[in-house]
Amino acid sequence: DEEVSSDSETESPLLGRRRREAAAAEEEVDETPQEKKLRLAKQYLEELRQLEEERAEEEEELEPADLVGDRLKEDVLEQKGRLQRLVAKDVQPPDPARIRVLRGHQLPITCLVISPDDKFIFSASKDGSLIKCKWEVDSGKRLCVVPGGKKGTEERHMGHASHVLCMAISSDGKYLATGDRNKLIMIWDAATCKRLHIFTGHRDAVSGLSFRKGTHQLYSASHDRCVKVWDVAENAYVETLFGHQDVITGLDSLSRECCVTAGGRDGTVRLWKIPEESQLVFSGHQGSIDCIQLINEEHMVSGADDGSLALWGLTKKKPLALARQAHGEQDAQGLQQPYWISAVAALRNSDLLATGEWQLLLAAWSHSGSVKLWKCGEGFRKLEHLLDIPLVGFVNSLKFSAAGDFLVAGIGQEHRLGRWWRIKEAKNSICIIPLKQKTTACSPESPSSS
Repeated sequence: DEEVSSDSETESPLLGRRRREAAAAEEEVDETPQEKKLRLAKQYLEELRQLEEERAEEEEELEPADLVGDRLKEDVLEQKGRLQRLVAKDVQPPDPARIRVLRGHQLPITCLVISPDDKFIFSASKDGSLIKCKWEVDSGKRLCVVPGGKKGTEERHMGHASHVLCMAISSDGKYLATGDRNKLIMIWDAATCKRLHIFTGHRDAVSGLSFRKGTHQLYSASHDRCVKVWDVAENAYVETLFGHQDVITGLDSLSRECCVTAGGRDGTVRLWKIPEESQLVFSGHQGSIDCIQLINEEHMVSGADDGSLALWGLTKKKPLALARQAHGEQDAQGLQQPYWISAVAALRNSDLLATGEWQLLLAAWSHSGSVKLWKCGEGFRKLEHLLDIPLVGFVNSLKFSAAGDFLVAGIGQEHRLGRWWRIKEAKNSICIIPLKQKTTACSPESPSSS
């Protein structure tokens, strides 16, 4: 269990990366660039062949060669942001009796992730405990609890000592990362829930985490307005990027060496190009941008406390589609107030989105909340509301399973970032919402977003 600090890097922030590149170059000094490409391509194809042969033995539908070819085509389209599963039109309203509720956290759920194989859910809350829980999806059984403690006792009790605000899991399911209000990032073995490392260096609460797909490179965002890059496998800090003018409230990434962030009340969404140490700035919301997620490599979705939901193309600085009052508005003592969008989720490489809200009816001091499902229209230029799933409380986190057959919502009596209001009727819980579909259609290429 080691501690790594970005503050301890007194030389160039790229020193760690350059040192590793130099080491790799020394190991491969006798290998030309062409030979290296050929070796890596052969290695990738062999891994694909073995994987698809195993799958073919189970399904006995296609020849392994066909499966490898299909997989390669999917990989190419996914990298270009043109792989799209058209599933939204087939989603049916869930049976309320089949929504499962998992209880175990004493304070509001703040974040959750689903393991890549869809078998486990990791969740955390304001009770400072992480993970706090590892859950088995099929049985709903709680498998692991890492209790929290008081500030300054992290070394003794192994858990967080403050509100856990964000978490991420690597695409191979090996590492879990969590960030808290005490400026700490903790790295865990996802299988055993054993803590491996502590990363320090942020100067305020850690509010967003994401692993780059296919790697152990971790991106972190903070209320200190910066983005940091870490190499989890090497237990090393890489670099820091600056640009936002307000606290960063959310972060996401896929397989490209870049990430996207929501900048709270600075009113911007930003795309960070890590190798170039540059950024693209997007604007379109009128309130605080509180949540963001990539749909594919070329499109993303964000939500704000002005009630607006935005669809973005990474080549356009304004939204491709904008629903200004996505969850409607309330009449509170003669004032029209939109319902906040507190969470967004996207089924990767598809046309299906989910948004979570919380509602405070001031006149009657009553509360409710809901999850809405949305369909992305042609070219990601339209948002079509599909259905509502009523819930009670703050919807603080949303995640689709990789297969798209269920949606998980983290519910709390309070908003994950504050204690402005408390909904006593709500239960701090995790809701597993089954998503029924009539059929599953696939389209290899979505219409152009240009």
